[in-house]
Amino acid sequence: MKKLSIIRFKPKPENFQEFLQNLRQNSSQGRTAIPPTHYLMTHGDEIYAVAIRDADALQERSAEGVNWLDTQRHLLQEYNEVDRHTLPVTGDLVED
Repeated sequence: MKKLSIIRFKPKPENFQEFLQNLRQNSSQGRTAIPPTHYLMTHGDEIYAVAIRDADALQERSAEGVNWLDTQRHLLQEYNEVDRHTLPVTGDLVED
């Protein structure tokens, strides 16, 4: 089964381009895969990272993602005390 994840980030205004560049570098392998498995979208002052991957790969990559995020937190605004620097949602990808 494949999973779809959407993670919202809100960089500090002065760090928007720097964080976007860092995120592009971090996701470059997935964005250039055939077919692509990672996508980036900007909307207003937020950046959305979208990933499609096998359920097994999701667990493996989640820990790596948190480790990477720990190096980027200083560039981001907190949404709230619970979610902190990201608003993530993951679910089963419904395919026809």
